[in-house]
Amino acid sequence: MNKTRIRAITLFFTPNITLEILNETTKSNEKCELLKNKELSYKNIDKILPGKPEKLNIYKNYFDEMAKYDLPASIDFIVKQTGQEEIFYVGHSQGTTIAFITFSTIPKIAERIKVFFALAPVFSIKYLRSPLIKMAYKWKSVIKFFSGSKAFLPNTAFKRLIGSKLCPLKIFRKTCRDFLFMLYGYDPKNLNMSRMDVYMSQNPAGTSFQNMLHWSQLFNSSYMKAFDWGSPVLNVIHYNQTTAPLYNVTNMNVSTATWNGEKDLMADPEDTGILLSEIANHIYHKTISYYNHIDFLFGLDVYHQVYQEIIDIIQRNI
Repeated sequence: MNKTRIRAITLFFTPNITLEILNETTKSNEKCELLKNKELSYKNIDKILPGKPEKLNIYKNYFDEMAKYDLPASIDFIVKQTGQEEIFYVGHSQGTTIAFITFSTIPKIAERIKVFFALAPVFSIKYLRSPLIKMAYKWKSVIKFFSGSKAFLPNTAFKRLIGSKLCPLKIFRKTCRDFLFMLYGYDPKNLNMSRMDVYMSQNPAGTSFQNMLHWSQLFNSSYMKAFDWGSPVLNVIHYNQTTAPLYNVTNMNVSTATWNGEKDLMADPEDTGILLSEIANHIYHKTISYYNHIDFLFGLDVYHQVYQEIIDIIQRNI
């Protein structure tokens, strides 16, 4: 095998990971690495790190830090382990946000990306339409009070109980389905209803209040900016300027392929349109008229609509 052959593929899905791409790429001896945001998905985080989550700032993690530290460290690790100088990156939702920031601000990392595949890309949320997200933001103080000021919408035992025991029941199935659609967008024909227990047990996956606060700072804005620390003094300490700096995706020169859905309530088509106009090296785009935010993970036809195209582009660039 040629030593310079591209064979490292990074899949960065959030909050869930689908494996069809893995199945196909491993057939051609491509090496896949699965990355995941530091989300608060599991009830036993305090058991895994007893007394330590706060010390390690687990509950204060936000996507700015993920872009600055987590993704670069992960890519450095993958390059070191595989011996390949370039890799493919597949991201969904916040997994694309982190990549856009990293690839536009850290040239050394951007140079290692052969192709960036962005599914339901999110870079601004001015036109975000999800009523549940907006309601959660409106009542964030109440949610914070009941959650103990740690995680935002964490994956609790109660939520898993509802998802695994109640949602599979015929009487509750439509209610659970509609909850997902209020969060992500409406597409009933493309969802495997027999897996409702899995979907509802794991969604939403939860995140830190720090991360939610960062996203809330971007509501009604067509710009992506770093976390605003709330005062000119604190911003100067963190950024050497009085305001949070803006991120500019036009600074990214990575070959980028994108897919979005017209029914997506989180990555709204208008926000996506703004983003696409700013991508300098845009090699492919596809809009799927009936796709919502999670069809890119759970859609019954996602392999043929999206994953096969990703595999084809990868194979053409090996």
